[in-house]
Amino acid sequence: MRILLTGSSGWLGRFLAPMLRARGHAVTGLDVAAGADTDVIGSVADRALVDRIFGERGIEAVIHGGALHKPDIVRYSAQTFIDVNVSGTLNLLDAARAAGHDRFVFTSTTSLMISQAIRDEAGDAAVWLDETSGPIEPRNIYGVTKYAAEGLCRLAWLEGGLATVVLRTSRFFPEDDDTHRSLHGENMKANELLHRRLTVEDAARAHIVALEKAPEIGFGNFIVSAPTPFAREDCAELKHDAPAVIARHFPDAAELYAARGWRLPASIGRVYDASLAERATGFRCETDFASLLNALREDAPLPFAHDPSYVSPKEVAGP
Repeated sequence: MRILLTGSSGWLGRFLAPMLRARGHAVTGLDVAAGADTDVIGSVADRALVDRIFGERGIEAVIHGGALHKPDIVRYSAQTFIDVNVSGTLNLLDAARAAGHDRFVFTSTTSLMISQAIRDEAGDAAVWLDETSGPIEPRNIYGVTKYAAEGLCRLAWLEGGLATVVLRTSRFFPEDDDTHRSLHGENMKANELLHRRLTVEDAARAHIVALEKAPEIGFGNFIVSAPTPFAREDCAELKHDAPAVIARHFPDAAELYAARGWRLPASIGRVYDASLAERATGFRCETDFASLLNALREDAPLPFAHDPSYVSPKEVAGP
């Protein structure tokens, strides 16, 4: 297929574009910043540009990974978030429908599911999050605009028959967390594989599966995250004594962590359940917490990327 990939210079795009090409697809990369996999520099908010790309490139499917993200809140106005994340998504959906496409994949985020109350972790138990969780109360303009874009994807299916798959990906960024500094970045990423992270390679693979399955799904909205070892019944104990729950699943985890000078989480406040995506599409992340522990046992490279110096290309280029 001739695929338009937005966000092609970003962290996800640089892994996803080569995977798509390896499967025989012709990829047109669109991004505001230059990159190895970017063919057109510009914004999805530019409707004329979007229409021109569809016409000149004969686009047959879209993977829409380009967006402004949470760290961009300090750099861009709310209106810019709306222009890029909402109007830009609508531009692509309209163009795809006009071209008679049968599939569209949208990169969303689990962040939009986190209300201020969930973020504050004030309850007596961890919050179990799946596709039925709600009400959805995004706490910032990033979440608000991504949630609005999800609604546009749903309408494209209901009103126009465009098969659309929304992937609410959990964390896969390589840089350090911009709000939590209590742990070294590698230690934090390792802990998050238990309940709120996946690798960028798995994120890319999830998009490819979604692209392939979209016509038979119609419309689907799925959490994509490394499979958690926990169950709903663990939620109360996870909040108050996470190491005890972890030890039941991974008896040597504490020893392996200690050898590296790491700390297991004392408390876990939320858990993402990605099992619906596996049931509906057959996709399951290849890397999980067990993979991490295997790497520690074998003194092998960590199975995720950590780059505290990573800077998004769009920070230089602008939206």
